[in-house]
Order: sequence, then structure tokens, then C-alpha cells
Amino acid sequence: MKTREFTLLAGMSILAALAMPICMAAQDNPSQDHKPKHKKYKVIDMGTFGGPASELTTNNGNGAGALILDSSGTLTGSADTPVPDPYSPNCWNASCFVSHAFRWQNGHLTDLGALPGVNSAEGTAINERGWIAGVSQYGVMDPFIGGGAVRAVLWKNGSITDLDTLGGYESNPVSVNDAGEIVGFSTVDGPIDPYSFLGQSIHTFYWRNGATRDVGTLGGPDAFAGVAHQLTGVAVGFSFTNSIPNPTTGIPTLHPFLWKNGHMQDLGTLGGTLCCQGSFIANSRGQIASDSTLTGDLYDHPFLWDKGRLIDLGTLGGSNGFAYNISENGDVVGAADLPASRHAFLWRRGVMTDLGTLGRTSSAIAINSRGQVTGSSRIDDTIGNNRAFLWENGGPMVDLNTLIPQNSPLTLVWASNINDQGEIAGLGVPAGCQPADYLLCGHAYVLIPDGDCDQDNEARIAESQRHADLMRQIPVPVTKVAESPLTPIERFRSMMRQRYHLPGQPAAPRD
Repeated sequence: MKTREFTLLAGMSILAALAMPICMAAQDNPSQDHKPKHKKYKVIDMGTFGGPASELTTNNGNGAGALILDSSGTLTGSADTPVPDPYSPNCWNASCFVSHAFRWQNGHLTDLGALPGVNSAEGTAINERGWIAGVSQYGVMDPFIGGGAVRAVLWKNGSITDLDTLGGYESNPVSVNDAGEIVGFSTVDGPIDPYSFLGQSIHTFYWRNGATRDVGTLGGPDAFAGVAHQLTGVAVGFSFTNSIPNPTTGIPTLHPFLWKNGHMQDLGTLGGTLCCQGSFIANSRGQIASDSTLTGDLYDHPFLWDKGRLIDLGTLGGSNGFAYNISENGDVVGAADLPASRHAFLWRRGVMTDLGTLGRTSSAIAINSRGQVTGSSRIDDTIGNNRAFLWENGGPMVDLNTLIPQNSPLTLVWASNINDQGEIAGLGVPAGCQPADYLLCGHAYVLIPDGDCDQDNEARIAESQRHADLMRQIPVPVTKVAESPLTPIERFRSMMRQRYHLPGQPAAPRD
């Protein structure tokens, strides 16, 4: 009798464990109480400065890897004013209003302004000292692009510093480290460069203590900057190695580089002639994540460069993959193909993990040192119908909208930065603005952990995952990819515009 009762009780315990809400996770020590797996969050809507939208340089994966949210929870970006853009129709942004850079810190939103005049500006990177690097118009029309030219600037101790250019009309920073060093790119004075998306040739620059240095190229006309997190005396990026177009791509060979102590090192590729179509990020250990085509230039794989070795991270069974960020631990996140779709991935110690989706496709954009991953996932077959996600503790992927109050002012579309405290920055849309229109009327946000998730969160998580399960049972529609009317050079320039999201150079939103 006692044996039968014990068996029955054991079976009931197993059923109870299987029915455990997703917000709960068993601990290694069974004598401990179960603890929440996910936190719920408080939403801080950045709003605007009187115009329709605010945005982050990491919108929709553009500028992926850029640090805009520091460990103290300070955020930088830009917000529209009610002033119409004087350079219309070649506007600073999609909404066509003058925008100013902002700093959000400890509940206060500060308008950082721009260089003197009716100019727009945006904060694009921040360090742990509160220095903000960004771009500002400076009242000059760039004849090469037909819009307002921008320069790299630095906000420090309440003032703005113009970092100038390398002789051309445009410059743009992509990272600022705690030593106060800034890495970015700038046009140089000269004739039209057919491969440059800014008309004039582009070089990577390194700035420190008021002095700007042109780090050169690998032999070709252009060198583009990557994100160098906390590396001192270093610039990273990718450069043409010559000026001769390849028959497979229509543009010259493009290789990643590491610049240190005045020397530019060619890091090579995975066999192809084209690199760095996704993102390009280095952590403080000197590990670099990006992507490269394979021999023949038909397929693209993410890679990790570590101590002189280029590691092919592979895919999830499909043809292509792209890296978007790297943690201080050397974990890489991005998006990779399956045979019939594209999913967010986490690569860790030689293993690529499929992070799943909230319905259809997904991309992982950010990761912190605790292994928490954020990004965006399309929830159905509607292009642009995306939701921000969080993946942690082995998954499954969770819609961040299920971890915030139901009466939240925003629907969260992208989650592009997460710090080690678990605070998250991204872009959402207010009521009346559709997810696909986030560039026109979206708002930047910060999420702050706010206790353990409750029954309401659990119910909404379960409903979201039922929807994802249903979508997985429906075959992915087969769509014929239209032949691009653009030449290879025009496609490359368009890719660079989308990658850097340089104001005045609008790019089509990514899905």
C-alpha cells in the first residue's frame, strides 16, 4: 500500500512540475524554493521634443553593436522637434523634422541640442564616463549627397565639441571608449569615389585628446569603421584592398582589419572577396565578430576572429548567417538561415544555438555578460510586424511585450541594447502607429526590471508562445525574390547606408 501511495504521489509531482508556469524555473538544489525565471519590466517612454518620433542609432539592426545604453542605465539617441527639416526632401530622418540628440539619465530627459544653427543631431555611442559621441549637421550643404552635411561631435561636461572631418564634408563616430578614444569614419577631400555611399572616399579615423588620425586603408579607396568596445589605441573595420571590381560581386575585394600602433593588419576572409555585410564589433579582449563570403561569393557566414584565427561560425542549416554583436565572454549573436527561414542565434564555445522566433523570422541584436539576448522577431507573415524579444536561461524566446504592463504606452518592436543590470533599450510604437512605421512615429524606450513576473505575465507569455507554435505549423510562404534593378555598386552603397543609418541618407527598414 505504501509503495502504491508513493508511486501515485511521485506521478502527481511530475505532472505538477510539467505544469509549472514559464516564469518559474527549478533550481539545482531541489530543497530551495523555485525562483522566477523572468522579471517583469517598467517601461520608460522617451517621447519626443515636440515632433512625431524619437530613435536610436541601433534602430532595426542598423548600427548593431553600438553601445548607447551604459551600465548605469544612461541612454542616448535623438528625438524630433516640431521644426520642419530645412533640407527637405533630403531630410535628416524619415519623419522630416529637425531632431536633437538626447541623454536620458535617472528619469530625466535632456535635450543636448546640436551645433549652432537650425541643425539636427543624434547621440550614437556612450561610454561609462557619460561622454556621448554623435553626429550633428553644421549648416553646410553637401553637394555630393544633396543634403545637410554632418560632422562627428562629442558631448562632454555639458558642452559640445566639433571633431571636424578628414577634409571631406562628412564624419561619423561609431564608438567611444572609457579612455575617451573615438573611432569612426570620415570622407576625405577629393573627387567622386564610385564605391562610396557619400560621394567622396571614406577613411576610418581614430580621435584622442583633440587629435584626429587617418588610419588609412588596406590599399583600396575606402575603409569603414567598426565598433571597438573598450579597446585602447585600436581601430577596427573593413577596407577595400584594391580598386579592381571582382566579377562575382562587382566591387573590389573588401577585408576586415585591425589597426594598432600605427599598423593596419589584414584579417582575411573565409575564402570570399566580401566581408562585413552584417555588423563589425570587437570586445575588450580583442575578439572580433563579423561575417564573410565563402569561396565563390555565393554565401555569407558569420565569423569570430580570435588571437589571429578566423573561425567560421556556420549557420543553422541554411546558406547564410550574420553576426550582430559579441559579449565580453566571446559569445556571438546574430541571425542565420535554416533551410526555409532565418532565426536568431547564440554562438558559444563552438556551438550555435537556434533561439527560435515569436512566429516567423528573428534576429538577435544584443547580448550582455550574463548571456541575456535581445532582438526582434516577426510574429506573422506581415512584413514589418515585429516584436522585441528577450532570450535567457536556455529559452524559449519571450515577447518583451508580455513582461510589461498591459496598459503600456508602447508596443515594443526592437530591443537593441541590454546592460549587465538587465536594463533594455529599444524602439516601440505608441497607439495609432503601426510597427512597420516605427521610423515615422516610433519612440525610444528603456525597460527597467521591476520584480518577478506575475500570473498576468504568465498568461500572456503562454498565449504568445501558443501563437508562435501555431505559426510554426503553417508552411512559410514561398516568395519569389525580385531581381534587383540596382547595379552591384549601387547595391553596395545602399547596404552601407542601411548599415550606418547616416542621417540625410535614408535606408529602407530591415525586416
